[in-house]
Amino acid sequence: MLSEKMLNGLNDQITKELYSAYLYLQMAAWFDSHSLPGMANWMKVQAQEETSHGMILYNYVNERGGTVVLGAIDKPEGDFAKPLDVFKATLAHEEIVTASIGNLVSIAEEEKDYASRGRLLWFVDEQVEEESNAMDLIGMLEMVRDGNGLFQVDKDLAARVFNVPSPLAAGA
Repeated sequence: MLSEKMLNGLNDQITKELYSAYLYLQMAAWFDSHSLPGMANWMKVQAQEETSHGMILYNYVNERGGTVVLGAIDKPEGDFAKPLDVFKATLAHEEIVTASIGNLVSIAEEEKDYASRGRLLWFVDEQVEEESNAMDLIGMLEMVRDGNGLFQVDKDLAARVFNVPSPLAAGA
């Protein structure tokens, strides 16, 4: 059984993950409106991934006998000057999510909730990947600036596909 503090934290994190999906869909719309379909694809896949993260936590709360309570999702920012700004906003957002996951791990450790800690450690690893991907894209865009290289980066990002995260693939 989840403590009230852990349950509230997990429910808040579900909302944060779903907000992340909403944010990345807004970013995809910005890329689509600026004729960058590859970057839009990358963000759409990112939105799918964030939705799946929310579902992993949703399923976990249910498995532990808790009740999922979804929070309101705020309107995401959608006005950017250039592609680099979008990916800088992505990194800033992922850093916030990383801090939130870290807080949940701390709660799990304080409460000796080892099951929650175990599930959350998967998210810690996932956040390392999320931040690394954003940093890589920022680095690429800083190198190419807004020249012809931008179109090659866009073409490369069009190849990204959604892969079901392992806790969902395992039926969690």
